[in-house]
Amino acid sequence: MPAKKRGSIKPIDLSGPYVIVDFVFDRGLLSISIQNIGEQPALVVRVEFSHNLVGIEGTVDVSKLALFHALEFLPGGKEITTFFDSSASFFRSKQPTTITARITYTDAQSRKYSHAIRHNLEIYRDMLIAGPTS
Repeated sequence: MPAKKRGSIKPIDLSGPYVIVDFVFDRGLLSISIQNIGEQPALVVRVEFSHNLVGIEGTVDVSKLALFHALEFLPGGKEITTFFDSSASFFRSKQPTTITARITYTDAQSRKYSHAIRHNLEIYRDMLIAGPTS
């Protein structure tokens, strides 16, 4: 009898819906992206963060946006992105930098999906940013 493989990774099935949440760093700006990397639509998409995400210079609880609590339809291959904060403002705010996003959704056959993605925004703290040239 062959030995059982240890540490093998099960491939993700992208033939149905598969929704991810990512933090995007672009030249000192942080955005949050919800993307259906699967082929089929995701329905009733909900994202719950491990804690409130206060952005835009500390003026908006971005985690309470309707995007994360009222997204009813996300086609396969579609991405929706919202601005979060500048990286300088985010790190000044001393919010936790380890953030878990729990994503739930259903498919057209009413099958339920749920998974969590853990992000470490600390990796962006010392990123080099090109400034304007004179």
